[in-house]
Amino acid sequence: MRLLNSLQKRRTILACLVIGTCALAPIAAGILDQPYYINLFSRLMIWAIAAISLNLILGYGGMISFGHSLYLGIGAYTVGIFAYYDIYNFYLQLVTAIAVAAFIALIFGGISLRTRGVYFIMITMALTQMVYFLSISIEEYGSDDGLIIYDRSDFGTNLISMDNPIQRYYLIFLVMIACLYFSHRLIRSRFGYVIRGTKSNETRMEVLGYSTFRYRLVCFVIAGVMCALGGVLSANVEKFVSPDIMHWTRSGELIFMVVLGGMASILGPVTGALVFWLLSEFFSRITEHWHLIFGPFLILVVLLSPRGIDGLLSIKRSGNE
Repeated sequence: MRLLNSLQKRRTILACLVIGTCALAPIAAGILDQPYYINLFSRLMIWAIAAISLNLILGYGGMISFGHSLYLGIGAYTVGIFAYYDIYNFYLQLVTAIAVAAFIALIFGGISLRTRGVYFIMITMALTQMVYFLSISIEEYGSDDGLIIYDRSDFGTNLISMDNPIQRYYLIFLVMIACLYFSHRLIRSRFGYVIRGTKSNETRMEVLGYSTFRYRLVCFVIAGVMCALGGVLSANVEKFVSPDIMHWTRSGELIFMVVLGGMASILGPVTGALVFWLLSEFFSRITEHWHLIFGPFLILVVLLSPRGIDGLLSIKRSGNE
């Protein structure tokens, strides 16, 4: 009991540190007169949202997808294509992004989930690369040069403006918190227990009468939709979208964030995204080949703590614990 309370205390401290850092970043940026950090942390939280969604299928469902960044691209391109035709209504963009992401995730999930292991990994990557090369071939929307977004989304009210960096920042922050809360509730629901049970022993869950394919497919669609929300926000931060956001290497970075923070932990993806972006920002100022540093770093994390940063919190610190 004492060990459990100690572990809970450490996780609470980490949660306060991570969430507090995100919440107070604009204030710190103002004090330091460094507005750049507002955009940096905005990007960080967008990728955290994508990592939270990936954690649903990877951490809790055991589905290693190398195509998850596709849904970031769907959300971002939805905003970009609407803006291309001078349609800036945020609600229309959001509903369309959700609908398209859900449809694509339903189709791609229905295909991918009929495979297992390395075959699942390869088919998710292949399907994503198919859309990636399709986006490159469409010259109308910039091809591989990308699509510039001249005006951000409009809420139809003066109370909220995407052009205000502080308001935009805290909107992203609230979406990230909502995704964390939703994930927390989902994983602790009956649905979540079935997903976790399927990861542990799919055959046993089927014997108990659960249609594991349907549960996994629904989870896959939910994760895709949540990731598309991050894409909508990303397009408004960057005012630009390119096929690069859908490349399989971006999915690899998302997997890195989830593994680094701790798979199958609620806050792990946010912690992983925070550490990933801050370290990449630091190392990129030292050398343009900063990925060469990140590779050995990830290997050390996996060797020393397979459960990532969250796993470090549960390491025994005394022989009698």
